[in-house]
Order: sequence, then C-alpha cells, then structure tokens
Amino acid sequence: MSSNRMMRKRSGRSGRIWVFAAIWLVCMLYVLFQGGKTSFMLLSMVTLLGIYLWIGSMSGVSRAQGTRYLSSGAEYSETLHAGDQIHVRLHLSIPGFLPLPYVIVREVLKRHTGESWSFEESIIPSIKGNGQLSFQTTPLERGRYYFADTEIITEDIFGLMENKGLVSAPGEFRVLPRVVFIPYWQLNNRKTRLAGPDSVLTRTRRETTQINGVRDYVYGDRLSRIHWNATAKTGSWKSKEFEHETVPKTMLVLDHLSAHYRSGDQFELAVSTTASLLEFGGRERMGIGLCTAGQKGVVIQPSENAMERQKMLHHLVDLDLDPAGDMMGGLESSIRLFPQGSFFVLVSPMADEKALEIFRWADARGMIPCYVHINGPGRQAGQDQWMEAVRKRGIHGYSVSSLQELPAVMGGGA
Repeated sequence: MSSNRMMRKRSGRSGRIWVFAAIWLVCMLYVLFQGGKTSFMLLSMVTLLGIYLWIGSMSGVSRAQGTRYLSSGAEYSETLHAGDQIHVRLHLSIPGFLPLPYVIVREVLKRHTGESWSFEESIIPSIKGNGQLSFQTTPLERGRYYFADTEIITEDIFGLMENKGLVSAPGEFRVLPRVVFIPYWQLNNRKTRLAGPDSVLTRTRRETTQINGVRDYVYGDRLSRIHWNATAKTGSWKSKEFEHETVPKTMLVLDHLSAHYRSGDQFELAVSTTASLLEFGGRERMGIGLCTAGQKGVVIQPSENAMERQKMLHHLVDLDLDPAGDMMGGLESSIRLFPQGSFFVLVSPMADEKALEIFRWADARGMIPCYVHINGPGRQAGQDQWMEAVRKRGIHGYSVSSLQELPAVMGGGA
C-alpha cells in the first residue's frame, strides 16, 4: 500500500512538471510566431518562475536532520507508568538556498501491539532552516513505544510544487503497568491455619528486634516505631525498619489466556494487580518470582534482587493475551522452576473447576495455593459463593474488581 502511495505521489509531481513544461513551450512558440514585448515578457516571467521552482526543488528537505528529546515532567525517566504522558521535542535542521515559508511535520507513534497514533503540525523555520516541534502525547497505556520516520513536507510560496523528505530521529520508551501502593498483605503478615485434613501452618514474616534501617512513615505505624532523630533531620516522618524472619518464597502466576478474559480492561487489571504485588514484594524484601502461564509458561524465579524485579516488570510490559493454549500444560513444563514450599499465587479471572484443578496440582507438589480472582468492573452473579467455596478448601482467596480497591482487599478488608 505504501509503495502504491509513493507511486501516486511521484506521478502527481511528474504531471505538474509536464504541465509547466507545456506552458513554457507555448510561451516560446508565442515569442517565435508573434514576437513583441508582451510575448517576451511573458516568456521571461515563466522562465524565472521555472528557475525559482527548480531551485526550490533543490532544497534540503530530503537531506534534513532531526534530533528528538523525550521528557516526562521535569526529567525523562524509564519508570513511566500507564496513564503518564510524554512531552516530545523535535529539532529539525533543513539545509537549502532559499528560506522556506513553512514546513508540515508528520509524526507517527507506534505501539508493540500494532496500534499507532499520528501527530501533524506546521512550523516556520528560521532563515538558516532550523525549527522545533513540541507536542504532548495522550495518556499512554502499558506497552513498548517507538517513533517511525518523521515525514516533512514543504511547498513554494505559490503552492505549485511540493517537496517531501523523511527524517530519522529515533525515540523509544517503555510504559510500565499501573501500580497501586499496597501497605499490607494478609498472606504474609499473620499466622493462618488452613482448613481440611491436610492443613499446614504457614510461616509468618514476623519482625525481629534488630533495626535494619529507616523508611518513610506509613499511615498506621505505631508511635513506638517512629524514628525521632531521622524525622528531625529530614523534616518528614520516618519510621524504624526491622529485620524479618525467613518466609517461604512467593510465585505470582499470571493467567494470560484470552479465553478466560471478558475484555482487554479485565486483562489490564490482572497485569496491574501482578505489578502491584511485585512492588510490594520488592519493598518488603520478599523472595518473589513471576510466571506468566499461557500456552507456554515463562518463569522468572523468586529473588530479592531489584534488577530481577525490574526484569519481571519489563516482561509484563510486552505481555499480550495468548489466543490459544492449555494453562496446565504450560505449568507442567515449568514445574522444575517452582520452589517447593513456596506460595503459589494465581492471578486469574477463572471461576470454575479448572481453577480448582490448578490448586490441587500446586498443593500436590508441595506449594501453598492462593487465589487473586480478577472480577473486573462490576460483580458477576454467584461471585461471593465461588469465593466462599475457594476459602472452604483452605485457600486464601481475594476478589478484585478495580485497582483502587486492591490495597483493602489484600489487607483483609472488604
């Protein structure tokens, strides 16, 4: 399609050239057969116009160069989250003999999913051919973005001839999923005796009396935890941070089979929930890992390393719905990477026997199942009964309908 469009543009330009050549030939014949000052003046004007158009076509639009600058707020950062906007500045340098009246700049921003957004604006270059285009994108969703080659278009002052060129000004960035601050996760902060004949006493992440450092004050911290010296020095509330006892590792298992989701927004909620739990694990120094379960399971083993957590978040950036596959098959192929005795936290919208089968599979392999059900906007009929059935089997169950309610749900609230 693009090649056909280029051929149409070239044919349109060559057609204009032939029309102008025909006009010049008619003026020349008029001088030869009619003579006189009028015919000579007419031929001179057309000739001068042709020289001007020829010089204009030799302008450096095809040799233009550009430099792109990306910023978010005061300074550009790799840590962009869904909903943020990017401010783009494009500096252009167009060589040439004649000053250009204006230049139309067309930008195309592409997403890794194939979506694209176009931006078009006109600028007036300086006498030296320098110009700058500034614009701000719309709020961006999770994904990997890059700018295609910039198209610049200019015309002569009469609007007779159009010159085009492409400028390569690379610009790539990633937008991480939306996250919400989770101050407390019930699973890792209290003893729970699971129901059933095979009940297990989970180990808790209790704090020791050994101070490990100072952190920002979190609403709800006891008065005895406040670090008064650090608070006085910094001018903001600081709390003592204590070392924790060892707890089992945690594996977050994100379901990304398209057959299980009703809409793209529900899948984005699942991804954001997983990213928020990863942020919580990093902040609490948990050994937390990630498995994206689809046709093939991709596993990043639990670690307290910040670089490994960033690797998990960047993996979520590129994640899309898997159109087909067997989730159980993907888990079976990756079972050797799951630590025995770890928490098996399934993030999925499933509410049927398939989910219970996965829980039995995890329990049979020495893991402690936990369920974060992605309900999506609104509540489906029978949701409360389903979650109650899950909890009766001794499984921690959380139902999430929106990202804003995630902190309360994970902390044991309604």
